[in-house]
Amino acid sequence: MSTTFRGIYPILYAFFGADGRLDEAAMRRQVRCCLAGGAHGLAVLGLATEVNKLSATEKRDVVRWSAEEIAGRVPLAVTVAEATAEDAAQFVLDAQALGATWCILQPPPVRGLPESEYVAWYGLVADLVAKRSEIPLGIQNAAAYIGVGLSPGGVAALAKRHRNVKLIKAEDSAVDVQRLIEATEGRLTVFNGRAGLELPDCLRAGCAGMIPAPECADVQARIYDFMAAGDEMAAEVEYRGIAPMIAFAMQGVAMFLCYGKRMTAWRMGLPEIVERPPALPPTPFGLACARRFADALGRYPGA
Repeated sequence: MSTTFRGIYPILYAFFGADGRLDEAAMRRQVRCCLAGGAHGLAVLGLATEVNKLSATEKRDVVRWSAEEIAGRVPLAVTVAEATAEDAAQFVLDAQALGATWCILQPPPVRGLPESEYVAWYGLVADLVAKRSEIPLGIQNAAAYIGVGLSPGGVAALAKRHRNVKLIKAEDSAVDVQRLIEATEGRLTVFNGRAGLELPDCLRAGCAGMIPAPECADVQARIYDFMAAGDEMAAEVEYRGIAPMIAFAMQGVAMFLCYGKRMTAWRMGLPEIVERPPALPPTPFGLACARRFADALGRYPGA
């Protein structure tokens, strides 16, 4: 693979205080708990971080706080969601200055374009960044969640033309991810998302790791370590224990932002959730389900 990045990279939730602002203490505690739980890296500013609700200053704050807490112990991946190629390239450079190790590009906020135009847009960002930095770049290929995705051929073409495009965050089944890895001939480091669904099979398919939300990333880190050590039976036992919770949370972005964030907060000993609208309101039944899963998992390491 084109990089040495491996393992479980929980992508942080955005926690807000009663005043509606980002809760710095909660964000920093979340980082510390993820590290105590064995995370091999951390990720920020994706869908779980509700990046579309954050100001430019808030986005940079999240990167800075995370990098300060990590203090170089593990890599930090930063998702970049900007409207123009120029702004995206500048955010990559800003994120690197704040402590990012690699960046994940989301597509421009325009739907329905030919695939070639998205490939060209990603390529322009990559070229603009390459003029000033060697930071590795990836793309988030999440058609089901953000409405735009490249075909395996489109991903392969992008990687061939731009040497700094070295990774991809897929949001797909293990079968489709394995097809993507074949199509790109191993030139890209491939992470998958989807809350860690099919984790053992994704690793068997050739994924370097997963980028789930933090609800059970401590367990997922153990699964990755078992798989890396060749103990597939132990990995499968651990996975079967969290699969029902993942199925509950992974039924859409609004669902995991509502219940997944609460499970994470309960496990980490964080304050009750304050939403920044728009947000899915929880139901008593949904909260009972989430509480049952969180209680079964117990307190997060370091909480």
